Amino acid sequence: MKKKATIFASFAATALLLAGCGSDSDNASGDDSGLNLHEEGKLTYASSGLYKPFSFTDGGDLTGFDVEVGAAIAEEMGLEPNPITTPWETITQSLLGNKFDAIIGSMAITEERSKRVAFSDPYYYSGGMIFVPENSDIASADDLKGKTIGVVAQSTYDTAAQEYTDDIKYYNSDVVALKDLTVEGRLDAVITADVVGYEAISSGMAIKEVGDPLWIEQAAVAVRPDDEELLNEINDALAAIIEDGTYEEISNKWFDRDLLDVDLEGIEILK
Repeated sequence: MKKKATIFASFAATALLLAGCGSDSDNASGDDSGLNLHEEGKLTYASSGLYKPFSFTDGGDLTGFDVEVGAAIAEEMGLEPNPITTPWETITQSLLGNKFDAIIGSMAITEERSKRVAFSDPYYYSGGMIFVPENSDIASADDLKGKTIGVVAQSTYDTAAQEYTDDIKYYNSDVVALKDLTVEGRLDAVITADVVGYEAISSGMAIKEVGDPLWIEQAAVAVRPDDEELLNEINDALAAIIEDGTYEEISNKWFDRDLLDVDLEGIEILK
């Protein structure tokens, strides 16, 4: 298969349409693809836009690993990429309300979520990791008992934090939560994806990881349960960009490694 030309430039600021701005009537766009698309000829996919380096704004443009993977999938399907942002706390409700076609926003597969949406094959693996201030004496998960933990609401990290403490501070961005770790007395720890924390450390943030990942998550594309044809085409497109090297190119750009090339032996897979 011919490798697609570079399509990974930042998207124009006009791509930053709030999902909530649409209406159900917007879906009556004359789409004749049989894919039940929100807008004819486009794959409209959502992320929070607050999850660097997966989806974030840079100079007013929406960019990141998730955004570029979505663009590659769309182009493989012969569609125009149309990435948008919407609050994470309501992203599933917005998908089910036909505000966009898919979630390509680092949503981990869980049994609970699978009751509401249909998931594609995984498009990356990451570990749920504890991060603490650089001078913290927290050395293991057991040390989190009764501590103040920062997480994004309605995330898998929220569920994990509840196992250790009732003192949870909620954020709409993991990056903001990690920044609060550097403010004395504000947070004791943050639970988030390993790659997000490592990105913050590499940018000079005075934080550190604790131990090994608590689990491995499988991030996947989410669509409405009835959109079986769309899901099949997304899976075919994902397989194609993995096979032709496009996926690895995107992953190496953002992480200097292939996020699907992970040794899962002996590590709990989040379900």
